[in-house]
Amino acid sequence: MSIDVEHVAGQVLENCAISDAQHAGAFSICGLALRLRNLFKWERGLDPWVERGSEEVLDWIGHQEERWEEVAEREFSGITLSGRTLDPFDVEGINALLEPLGFLYGAGYARELKPVFFLAVIEERRRLNGHRVYILGRELARDLLTIPAFTQEGIIVVRKDAARSYLWDGILYLGKSGRPALRFALEQYGLTAADPAEIHGHLDRILADEVDIYIHHELGEAREEGMDRQTWKELVAAFPQSPTELVARAVKDLLADTNPCGPLAYIVQERRRASLGFFTAFLDGLRRELFPEMRQAFSAFIKAGDWGIIEQARRAGFQSALRTADILASAFQQGRDQGAMDRVEAEIEQRLLKPLGVSRELMSAEGGA
Repeated sequence: MSIDVEHVAGQVLENCAISDAQHAGAFSICGLALRLRNLFKWERGLDPWVERGSEEVLDWIGHQEERWEEVAEREFSGITLSGRTLDPFDVEGINALLEPLGFLYGAGYARELKPVFFLAVIEERRRLNGHRVYILGRELARDLLTIPAFTQEGIIVVRKDAARSYLWDGILYLGKSGRPALRFALEQYGLTAADPAEIHGHLDRILADEVDIYIHHELGEAREEGMDRQTWKELVAAFPQSPTELVARAVKDLLADTNPCGPLAYIVQERRRASLGFFTAFLDGLRRELFPEMRQAFSAFIKAGDWGIIEQARRAGFQSALRTADILASAFQQGRDQGAMDRVEAEIEQRLLKPLGVSRELMSAEGGA
């Protein structure tokens, strides 16, 4: 029996709408506006830098909000293929039918436990260190979240459509502190950060180079054993939409970035100057506070050109992330075992956030970004 992929995409989009409707309130006004803007551009097939008139965009947002009101109370629908209806989170079963046709389906949970769904064309398959890697092209269905890469059922997936928007937004909206590193990265391509229009014609080239970095982040996460995966999942599930979840996710990212299989080790090994610049520029928020060695090392590298400085920072960052992960895990396990979960967040704030000079209010604002 043949499969109508466009019909499947419609089912996936239905679940995307339900998820967006139920979780849109977790974003700040600015954060939601940015995500709606990206979703609008994806739906219209626009390049990331193309802007349409405010009247057209606002009209589209109005229709989107009406759609959300219609579906907000619904349960996620099963995905029907070849006469079978599969659970929308049965990724393996769904892909067993779609992958031979050249498509990959994704479903899982992102930050604040928001369900994420997508369907995309498979552009390339690779194998790296025993892992299957899928590079995806055109997306037929997606939700609000622009996630460039992730690991699903042991498979590393790079979503080029999403990664392209993610990279452009990172360049366009980068804070002042990251500008020197961004300038360094763009100089490797003969570009400047002063004129975003100059970057348009080079964005795909930059993305092609950075795909390897996204892959190695996922590889680093897959190989990382610094925080027990089950403990991490239970901790995030116990404290969704909280500073504790943000700390746990930041530490998990740093463990992936700084371990010997991760992107920073790969950058050093391959002497990738542009990738080093982008990595440093985009190291923001809590990850920057937890890994202060990186910006210091980057400044020293600019002057000396010594890759040993970056490697030394990577190792220091990895050890620091391991210690932070241990604090998180022990605080959670103690609270769980003693039936005192209400004390877990207070201990994490006292032992981790205050020494960094990070307030709970600041963390809440970052969570809604």
